[in-house]
Amino acid sequence: MNVLKKALNEQTFVCVVEFVPKPSSQRFASFEKLMQRTRLCSWPLVAAMADRVSGNFDLTPLQALSRLESPLSALIHFSGKDRERSDLLAQLDRMTALSINQLLMISGDRLPGHQPGQRPVRYLESVPALQIARQARPDWLLGAALNPFKYLEEEGCAQYLKAQKKLSAGADFLTVQLGFDWRKHQEAVVWANEQATPKPLLACVMGLTVARASMLARVPGVMLSPSMLEVLSAEADCSPADAQARSLNRLALHIIGLQLMGYAGIHLSGVHDVSELDVLEAAIIEWRSKIDSLTQWVTAWESSWQLPDRSTAMFHPAESAWYKGESRAIASRKEVLRYHLLAGVHSHLFSRTTLLGKAFGWSIRHPAWSTPTGLRWLHHLERSVKRPLVGCDTCGQCRLEDTLYICPETCPKGLANGPCGGTRLNRCEFGDRECVHSVKYRTAKSVRQLPLLSERLIPCVEQGNRKSSSWPRWFNADSPVR
Repeated sequence: MNVLKKALNEQTFVCVVEFVPKPSSQRFASFEKLMQRTRLCSWPLVAAMADRVSGNFDLTPLQALSRLESPLSALIHFSGKDRERSDLLAQLDRMTALSINQLLMISGDRLPGHQPGQRPVRYLESVPALQIARQARPDWLLGAALNPFKYLEEEGCAQYLKAQKKLSAGADFLTVQLGFDWRKHQEAVVWANEQATPKPLLACVMGLTVARASMLARVPGVMLSPSMLEVLSAEADCSPADAQARSLNRLALHIIGLQLMGYAGIHLSGVHDVSELDVLEAAIIEWRSKIDSLTQWVTAWESSWQLPDRSTAMFHPAESAWYKGESRAIASRKEVLRYHLLAGVHSHLFSRTTLLGKAFGWSIRHPAWSTPTGLRWLHHLERSVKRPLVGCDTCGQCRLEDTLYICPETCPKGLANGPCGGTRLNRCEFGDRECVHSVKYRTAKSVRQLPLLSERLIPCVEQGNRKSSSWPRWFNADSPVR
């Protein structure tokens, strides 16, 4: 049994150390020396290899592993950026050949150079990726991500609904993305414990300095409030060396709090050498001698983010501070009417029991449409009808009934099962639109269809189906009747 799986099974707090592969021999040597420590305090260390952090041409996690002088059992990240089913299956085969059997599935943030309206880039999202991997490798340790640091109801609840799908699809654990709001950390633990079969949570952590915060400001989904940045800037202005020391000290305190909340471990980023790990360990030991309750920890955590003669930094954006359990979102009349109209059309035209549905199905199955010319015309017809209505890009396996008639192809990443982690106050990571999954949540809530957003696991679009009509497949006798 690998170290991470053993720790999770035995409920031993674990430290997963993330390595971002870059072509630097010094960086590899430092990481290898760090991992030789094997433990942080009494917690086992596990290597994690990040995937496509910058783009498609980064070193792959498996290439990075091959450059290490000593073999490591690592948690491999798999980013869905610009990938299909075949890419994941090939990755599973390569990992099997190397006797690696643990994988963290993420859809991935925006691919560099990906602009809406230009060449469409599709992302293999984590829900179908988990299904594919679980079917192909039933005994592997599989994880996925959750971002609870959302401050409007639509984007926050949509994250939890998608996380339920990830668990149903086969995730053994969830890694909470980087954040600093302790109430959101606690919110995620409460949610996880409410599930029918609770799974362990890890939490991403990183020591913050003003320089690192400037870098993280460009990372979608990371919430750094102006008052947090003010604290970091003041520390740097006072003394850069002191600011670095405070960063590691605050990181140690953060880790202590997560353990007290019930997290199974941490996913540590930004610690690159043994000396930093030594300082971090000393700080953890010191904090453990001072804090033995979550109440004490909250006081210490908030004090660590407080400047003299000023109030404690806020961890949420000034515009909103939604927390789970608060109900505010309401669909507009237009959104509700749109749903009912499209649902009504679908129930009549695509039913195999109504006269209209039978007639349409018969016409679609006519042999004339099965010729190359007929297939081209049918594709053109479906696109012409549906694109003005829903933004259809003729994916060839229409999923509108499962997405409340909000086309997944209108998401720049083509995500169907729910949002990525990169939204901010309902705005898409790309910044040019409201997240379609926020609209979908609002609509589902208003028309009492919320279970749809957690129960229907929508498969990935097969590459060979794109740019073809979905209608013949819908009326195929082997398709499920709805």
